[in-house]
Amino acid sequence: MKRSMKLFKFGEPGQEKCGIMVGEELHSIARLVDDYDEKFFESGGLDTLRTAVGKGAPGIEKIENPDRIRFGAPVARPSKIVCIGLNYARHAAESGMAPPAEPVVFFKSTTALCGPYDPLIIPMHSVKTDWEVELAFVIGKKASYVAEAEAMNYVAGYLLHNDYSEREFQLERGGQWVKGKSNDSFAPLGPYLVTTDEIPDPHNLDMWLTVNGERMQDSNTNDMIFNIPFLVHYLSRFMTLLPGDVVSTGTPFGVGLGLKPPRYLKAGDVVELGIEGLGTQRQVAENYAPI
Repeated sequence: MKRSMKLFKFGEPGQEKCGIMVGEELHSIARLVDDYDEKFFESGGLDTLRTAVGKGAPGIEKIENPDRIRFGAPVARPSKIVCIGLNYARHAAESGMAPPAEPVVFFKSTTALCGPYDPLIIPMHSVKTDWEVELAFVIGKKASYVAEAEAMNYVAGYLLHNDYSEREFQLERGGQWVKGKSNDSFAPLGPYLVTTDEIPDPHNLDMWLTVNGERMQDSNTNDMIFNIPFLVHYLSRFMTLLPGDVVSTGTPFGVGLGLKPPRYLKAGDVVELGIEGLGTQRQVAENYAPI
C-alpha cells in the first residue's frame, strides 16, 4: 500500500523550500527535494519521496514554530494552468447558461500563482473581482491522447484553488476569459498537494467559501458535470499535459456574479475557503498599489 502524503512549500516568495506533513507535523525536505516541479514529477519523485519517508531518511527535518511559516503554492510554476468553466450544474444555472455539451476550457496565467494565505490584490480599475472555490489536480506524468479508463493514472494529487475572476475584464471587454482570470494573486493554491491515495473519491468532497464570515458557497464536488477522468481524457486530445501542470475543475454555485444584485470584493474583505481533506485558505483583499 502506498503511503499517502501532503506536500507543501514554505518560506518567503521566491525562496520557498519543499516540505511534507508527517503525521500531523510539518517537516522540511529541502535537503532531499529542490522543488515540486516538472522534473520532480516526471522522474518519479513522489515514489522516491515515499520511500525516503518510509525509511526515515536523513534530511527530513521537523519545522520548529510551524505557525510562523508562510505557505507558498505547493507546486512550482507549471507550464500551464488549465481551467474548466461552468462545470457545476447549479453554477451554470445561476449564470443563466445551459450546461455545456463539452467542457469549457480556458487558461490562467502562471504569474497569478500565490500562496494560500497571501493577500488578494484587487487589480487596478477593477470593480468586479469575484471569488470561486475550486478543486484542482496536478498532472503526474506526460499525458497525450489518454483513454478515460486510464486517466487517473496521470493524476499526482489534489489542491484547493480559489479561481479569482474579474468579471468586467472577463465578460465585458471582448476576447477570451483569460483577461479576467490572470491578475497577480488570482490563483492561490494549497496549502497542500494531497496525493491521490489520501482522497478515495474526489467526486464526493464538501467545499465551501465565506466572505467576511458569511457563507457564500456551500456545495460538493458531486455536482460536477464532467469528472476528472473525463477531463484528463478530453484535454489530452487537444494539448499535451506535462508533469506538474495544474487543472482546475470549476466552481459551484454562490459566486458574486450570480447574486441578485451581484456582489464583488473590496479592500478589507476576508475570503476563507476549504475542501474536505485538502485544507483551508484565507485571503485579505487589498487594492493594487504601484511600487
